[in-house]
Amino acid sequence: MTKKNNKKELSLEQREELFNGLKDRFEKNINRHKGLEWAKVQTKLEANTEKLWSLNEMEQTGGEPDVVDYDKKKDEYIFYDCSTESPKGRRSVCYDREALESRKKHKPENSAMDMATAMGIDLLTEEQYRELQKLESFDKKTSSWIQTPANIRELGGAIFCDRRYDNVFVYHNGAESYYAARGFRGSLRV
Repeated sequence: MTKKNNKKELSLEQREELFNGLKDRFEKNINRHKGLEWAKVQTKLEANTEKLWSLNEMEQTGGEPDVVDYDKKKDEYIFYDCSTESPKGRRSVCYDREALESRKKHKPENSAMDMATAMGIDLLTEEQYRELQKLESFDKKTSSWIQTPANIRELGGAIFCDRRYDNVFVYHNGAESYYAARGFRGSLRV
């Protein structure tokens, strides 16, 4: 986490590095955002420094964020983590704080929900995860926690997704579980 004066701000050098990486990824993956222009995305980012900080957090944890859609009604670009596998810097985490605190032994260092909140992003929903998978094949060797409906969470469970056999699967697990190959993917609206 990069902080300057206890605010979530990036230095000029960090911003330039982030913009260069995002622009390069944007141009190499036009299939993810046909009809959108990088210059408009960058202008929107420059006006939202808190969001820029969150994108940098996505990048630093291995998410490889990229634009996947544009919401015309809200005038917002939508970024998802587009790393081939679940982001490396966000694996081996249980689902949420309650699950983390319920573990008596071998606690993971963090939870997906706590990390996402700290980064200023949201976990993907099942619908968003399926939309992402229509763009390319993701999580062929890993899995990713997704937002879990309250009724499932109240019973102690949480859900995650992956892609196997050229299909997207939704599974369940105890929310306190964690695995080296399971992380989470996030979304950010700018």
